[in-house]
Amino acid sequence: MKVFKLICKIVSTLIICCMLAVGAAFVIPTFMGYTGYAVVSGSMVPTIPVGAIVYDEEVSPEDLTENDIVTYTLVSGDLVTHRITSIDDGAQTVTTKGDANSTEDSSPVPFTSIVGKTKYIVPCLGYISIYGKTKLGLAALCGIIAILILLLYLPEALSPSDESKDTEKTAKTEKAG
Repeated sequence: MKVFKLICKIVSTLIICCMLAVGAAFVIPTFMGYTGYAVVSGSMVPTIPVGAIVYDEEVSPEDLTENDIVTYTLVSGDLVTHRITSIDDGAQTVTTKGDANSTEDSSPVPFTSIVGKTKYIVPCLGYISIYGKTKLGLAALCGIIAILILLLYLPEALSPSDESKDTEKTAKTEKAG
């Protein structure tokens, strides 16, 4: 039973540490002034893999340069993260292109549509953000929490209670006396 308790403690500690690390990866950049966006398409592969999170910071148009990676809003409201290929200060627009695309994007992006400049990329973390919002993702999270609860409390539930140990000791003491 002691080995079982030890294994449960180790596994539950690992799960808690992983959950804290993932939570920190989402929260800490926000406190540092960055905004995270999950990448759902392969237009920036291999620089930014599908399922990554890009952390952007606000930037003024004067601070943008060619080859910067920026996130911008389309007229439809969708967000796109692409690399700047040219800047037209007169028209106050940038031309962008996904690294995996063979041609530049069809429409120039107005400075006012740029949400931020990418500072950090965290591969795979975006999958948690993407799938955590689905029914399956919520079910998986509930399952992880249920497993964690079992790992924390199952060893206690399966171990003999302290009362039965005290009764046995008392009984042994009475027989000896």
